[in-house]
Amino acid sequence: MRPDILAPLFGRVAALPGVGPKTAKLLDRLLARPGAGPNHEARVLDLLFHLPVNVIDRSQRPTIAAAPLETMVVVKARVVEHRRPQGRYAKAPFRVLVEDETGDIELVFFLANPDWIERSLPIGAMRWISGRIELYDGRRQMVHPDRVLDEAGLAKLPPFEAVYGLTEGLQARYVLRASESALERVPVLPEWQEPSVLAANKLPDFMEAIRLAHRPDSAKALSPQNPARQRLALDELLASQLALRLVRARMRRPPGRENVGDGRLTSAIEASLPFRLTGAQNRALADIRADMASDKRMLRLVQGDVGSGKTIVAALAMAIVVECGRQAALMAPTEILARQHYHRLEPILAPLGLRVGLLTGRLKPAARKALHSEIARGDVDIVVGTHALVQGDLAFHDLGIAVVDEQHRFGVQQRLALGAKGDAVDTLVMTATPIPRTLALTAFGDMDSSALDEKPPGRKPISTRALPSSRIGEIVAGLQRALTQGARAYWVCPLVEENEDLDLAAAEERAADLRQYFGDRVGLIHGRMKGPEKDAAMEAFLRGDTQILVATTVIEVGVDVPEATIMVIEHAERFGLAQLHQLRGRVGRGAGESSCLLLYKGPLSEMARARLMTLRQTEDGFRLAEEDLRLRGEGEILGTRQAGLPAFRLADILAHARLLAIARDDAELILRRDPDLKSDRGEALRALLYLFERDEAIRLLRAG
Repeated sequence: MRPDILAPLFGRVAALPGVGPKTAKLLDRLLARPGAGPNHEARVLDLLFHLPVNVIDRSQRPTIAAAPLETMVVVKARVVEHRRPQGRYAKAPFRVLVEDETGDIELVFFLANPDWIERSLPIGAMRWISGRIELYDGRRQMVHPDRVLDEAGLAKLPPFEAVYGLTEGLQARYVLRASESALERVPVLPEWQEPSVLAANKLPDFMEAIRLAHRPDSAKALSPQNPARQRLALDELLASQLALRLVRARMRRPPGRENVGDGRLTSAIEASLPFRLTGAQNRALADIRADMASDKRMLRLVQGDVGSGKTIVAALAMAIVVECGRQAALMAPTEILARQHYHRLEPILAPLGLRVGLLTGRLKPAARKALHSEIARGDVDIVVGTHALVQGDLAFHDLGIAVVDEQHRFGVQQRLALGAKGDAVDTLVMTATPIPRTLALTAFGDMDSSALDEKPPGRKPISTRALPSSRIGEIVAGLQRALTQGARAYWVCPLVEENEDLDLAAAEERAADLRQYFGDRVGLIHGRMKGPEKDAAMEAFLRGDTQILVATTVIEVGVDVPEATIMVIEHAERFGLAQLHQLRGRVGRGAGESSCLLLYKGPLSEMARARLMTLRQTEDGFRLAEEDLRLRGEGEILGTRQAGLPAFRLADILAHARLLAIARDDAELILRRDPDLKSDRGEALRALLYLFERDEAIRLLRAG
């Protein structure tokens, strides 16, 4: 149960004083968390974690003559004259002349309420006026002052005002007022940070940090290095690291079973391969063998760049448990990938007497029932499938290893669910998306890690060129020449603001356009197609019935057609580096020379130019991933929809890398000293986990 002390923070924003029904709905929209449904209601916590993005500095109070131009100032002046528009000039702005002993300025109001102006700025009155002064036609003027105050109003005006991100229809003052009320709800919480860490880094307590973060007293206060923001980031990072380690401890606490194979299958598989394993593959396999031979459960991540040979590593790991008389399962995120894994593994494993099954959601009920029975009896050694593998009614005879492909497409719960299908199941997760080290610590900090950072011998470099979209005609002409020689090409359509409908429209339009030149040789694949339609489109491309496959980013991961040698990416400036690299990796898989053409629409931003330049310079996915992180920051890497990386609300992985290391070390120390979080600090840390909604870790803790 969530501690009662946190209850005020999980109350609805709609219940805060001064938040009416209309404002509440706008705040619900502004503060919606990723994946929140249409009925999401914002909570006080969401508002507190919505930190200011800017600050208005009203600390300058100069005379009119001394006031700098284009800078926020507050001037004291007497109202001298109203220049109300009349007659045929009625739509002109209302002007008010004000002065002090050093000079005068004209206040300019467009489409304003004349009654409000005359009431707020009566002639002869002294007023404090806040805004930016500019020169127009040689005269000083201030267009739409943002405050007009008397002495009593000035007394309440803070010298600095927080500026928040807004949503359409929501005014800044409502967010400001609501955040004031939210700050009053913050309870005094037990200290969960190590006092020596706080002292060494000069960090305030949580309550003071959240208050200072919402009341910045300068632009410097918005910096990630500000002590208040560092404190909040450290809290979030500690919650994340602690939760990951609790998941890991839970996965490993039950003793594992020692899986030491006799080598008959793995040796036969290696001997049947037309190539030798790379040094990186051998190192990863040595790690896996050591994990599986120990009495602890394996939980290992294998990161492999495009074409680095992850599938063979997985096949050999699965063969080890089959040598021990147990079963293996490989779970892929899509039907296309599951079928591709099956078609790759079956020819390697079947000649050795291994029985490989394919289980997807598309199996007919009778076939699924028969396959389930075979798996339960142990008649199937290796099962390849999609999410269908974690359905409740599937039982294994003796599952020894769960292999999860494209880890970032699945949640921890699905990984745990597959592992729960057997007794002391080892888990191997694979990703073709090289993750920068700092992100690997946050996304996969609960796992040991092996990197396949070598390419198999014989893979040729891919020629990469960037061209303006105005040269599309030349590309079509080049494709005509290449297709007559039997080439095959992908044509990827742009990511349109992560909008699937617009992505689809762009792909359909491009396919229709290319069919005018190439007729039925143009195929189309996109995320809205039903499974059989996608399979048919891929099969036609594999067979060569179609030679150009127009696609949305559905083809990004894992699709393998060795005959495809040309990749055209439209609007390449809209993609991140890691995603461009994934797409480029769909070609260069066979013996032919391959090329990747990046079509861009100018003018390019500095960031887009840097991305395209870097992609042309290297095919090293690990280097590209680090560069992508440097250019874009962790929130955007791979595009939020594909990333599956933790979306931090207060921490910035780039700016707070040092704090991440502190949080990681502290979390390890805590769980060595107090694995069940029973001490006074342990109880405080439970509150921290609930505060940052790492409830899964608490449930695992309770489950023992």
